[in-house]
Amino acid sequence: MEQIQGKTIFNKIAIGKVLLYQKNEATVKRRHIDDVGEELRRFDAARETALSQLDQIYEKALAEVGADNAAVFEVHKIMLEDDDYLDSVRNIIREQKLNAEYAVAATGGNFSRMFEQMDDSYMQARAADVKDISERLITVLCGGSTAIRRIGEPHCTDSVLSACPEDGQPAEPVILMADDLAPSETVQMDKSKILAFVTRHGSSNSHTAILARTMNIPAVIGIDIQNDWAGKTAIVDGYTGTVTIDPDPATLEEMTAKMQEDERKLRLLKELRGKETITGSGKKIHLYANIGSVSDIALVLQNDGEGIGLFRSEFLYLESKDYPTEEEQFRAYKMAAETMAGKKVIIRTLDIGADKQADYFHLAKEDNPAMGYRAIRICLDRPEIFRTQLRALLRASAYGNISILFPMIISVQEVQESKRILESVKAELRESRIPFKDVEIGVMIETPAAVWISEALAKEVDFFSIGTNDLTQYTLAIDRQNPKLDAIYDPHHPAVLKAIQTTIENGHRGGAWVGICGELAADTTLTQTFLDMGIDELSVSPSFILPVRKAVRALS
Repeated sequence: MEQIQGKTIFNKIAIGKVLLYQKNEATVKRRHIDDVGEELRRFDAARETALSQLDQIYEKALAEVGADNAAVFEVHKIMLEDDDYLDSVRNIIREQKLNAEYAVAATGGNFSRMFEQMDDSYMQARAADVKDISERLITVLCGGSTAIRRIGEPHCTDSVLSACPEDGQPAEPVILMADDLAPSETVQMDKSKILAFVTRHGSSNSHTAILARTMNIPAVIGIDIQNDWAGKTAIVDGYTGTVTIDPDPATLEEMTAKMQEDERKLRLLKELRGKETITGSGKKIHLYANIGSVSDIALVLQNDGEGIGLFRSEFLYLESKDYPTEEEQFRAYKMAAETMAGKKVIIRTLDIGADKQADYFHLAKEDNPAMGYRAIRICLDRPEIFRTQLRALLRASAYGNISILFPMIISVQEVQESKRILESVKAELRESRIPFKDVEIGVMIETPAAVWISEALAKEVDFFSIGTNDLTQYTLAIDRQNPKLDAIYDPHHPAVLKAIQTTIENGHRGGAWVGICGELAADTTLTQTFLDMGIDELSVSPSFILPVRKAVRALS
């Protein structure tokens, strides 16, 4: 048995035989040409053919993975019309009198290296897109085909499938392993024949990774794939990023049991997918998901979340070595908005502090960080950080249904100052003719102070999101991180429930809708209680969406 650790892309388990995928990449030779005009015409014809192929792939992707994920192929078409790229290819043909294949290969190599050397991980991932369109052009120029096909179909002209029967049809679904997979290759595959993706290269920001998550296929990257794995049994653990080759009986039994548990949850998903979160008497609530990064959006879709009730934006700061730029934040928020396709995405502004530190913030050590310099207090004290995030959020709002949530509020003045800064940012965007939408504004209710002034707060905002984790610890004066206090940390305490009820009543009285985003929202023993209180929305971890929906639908 051999175990190799990689980086997970999608949390799921697969067990099956390994199939190695190897490209038959055309060998590009440097060749002098005499007729420059003819060579330019040959390149232009190949480009038109490639654009036509991308149209076909886009239509297939649109049907299988939706408009947002098919958009990568629109990006590829734009790249094939990019003046810088085209000028480089044509200049090599014209000035150096070299063949089109070589000109494309040289240009593709230069551009992909340029992207790979950028500090921005998103731009690094674009190197794969440049390679993809360049390989497509070279294949067309060499007389090959990159037309749509499926794994397992005979007459595969652009790949070698190791251990594939003579008719090109795998006898069973396989774990596909490759050095890397271009987005066009990924979307063309028949996913009924693929149990998992394992690649040596790639990144969690690549379009292929996004497609894998959308297609609900477990994927692991960063694995040093060996040729002798072909045909062997493997386990891909998408939860840990571990790939096991030739598992021993005990490991196989353990992972089979975990996979069966996943399948049990999937059956539950199929039963409840598309159904409303509504009681037997007709009371409907919104059931959203809490997420901690863009990669979690796939779990929201997988579990049929109706929206995102809490997007913790601080991951962008905690995973960065310096303050994330407006552009970096914009791309993350835009991806969330587009992927959720019009469903509500509530993004909480920066909630960082002495207990969640990024070195570059230079925050001092505090004796009681939970009650210290954090969240909205930092944002209002360092408005340049706040303004950058608000600009990114507003710009992203043009691409979906984004709402903005302010954390750790204790006064009406904090909300008014936050709104003043937001309006100032809107004015800047209008002046620059940058589009954005009017967004709903909400506040976190997580302190007793916010509870007791909640009616006044409701007149300033559109909604409340009750953070029951902090509300419980502040109400009970119990540090929820202290294991010695576990026995008396009681989120069901009458004072906590009274605070929730008061918030709901005051919110409605002031014209705001009210949701719960803390862990208590997933406590199905309180689902009836929350509905009786008049809650409008519950936001839970993606894995709890279906159990909570089931609990709501079981109520009379």
